[in-house]
Amino acid sequence: MKKILLVFDGNHFSNGAFQMATFLNEFEPILVTGVFLQPIDYRDIIGYSGIGSASPVSLSPFDSDEELITQNMKKFERKCIHAGLEFRSHKDTDLFALQELQTETRFADLMILSGEMFYDNVGKDQPNDYLKKILRQTECPVLIVPEAYELPTKVLLSYDGKPDSVFAIKQFTYLFPQFYTWETKLITLEDEDEPLPHQQLIEELAAKHFSNLTLEVVPPESERSFANWISEQREYLLVAGAFGRSELSNLFKKSFLSELIELHKIPVFIAHK
Repeated sequence: MKKILLVFDGNHFSNGAFQMATFLNEFEPILVTGVFLQPIDYRDIIGYSGIGSASPVSLSPFDSDEELITQNMKKFERKCIHAGLEFRSHKDTDLFALQELQTETRFADLMILSGEMFYDNVGKDQPNDYLKKILRQTECPVLIVPEAYELPTKVLLSYDGKPDSVFAIKQFTYLFPQFYTWETKLITLEDEDEPLPHQQLIEELAAKHFSNLTLEVVPPESERSFANWISEQREYLLVAGAFGRSELSNLFKKSFLSELIELHKIPVFIAHK
């Protein structure tokens, strides 16, 4: 049994995230912990630790916010009971709720959250600053899901030659060995200046964890069109590595990964050391 965090910011209940949790429970019983964060009013934020030089300034939830959080918690509990999920739920409504969430990820196998609704009051264009912060600081893998998507039946592994992409692939296989027989594609993004490092080694690793594996190399000139192509392959789940904490300024440049999250078409599994 695995422990999975299902994260909602206070004003939103993500049906997409809950759908993914129930889907994973069909393969193996899981413990789902619903974490309900405080609504953060963007007007009250001067800066954010880790994003800007200032510290966050946020008001405690208003009564209406507290009521909505409570309603969403009750909805979550009802849906868990109906789906037969073992669950826990609690509020993280302190001023530094995201820091508390980081600690919780240390003691979880996976976190699932909405790539569309997560603090969309901060920014509708995802990944917004709060989603970026979570993805930088998480201490467990993250599964980012759209609100409307098809449940995956295939896996897409992305390898860019960096350690984090290998780490993500390994974390995915350790968490979900039941996907061994799924149709799987390993994609690599070709670099004009230098060959992709350790190509043979990553192919050997992936082949031992996926019995139905194919390989594809994407040339630089077609990278953008390939990202659009992937977003239309609704049966895929993408596995990708994110930059580590030492490369905060480079996380989520306009890239293959961030573009796929922004398109809100397929689930994206992200893990970094």
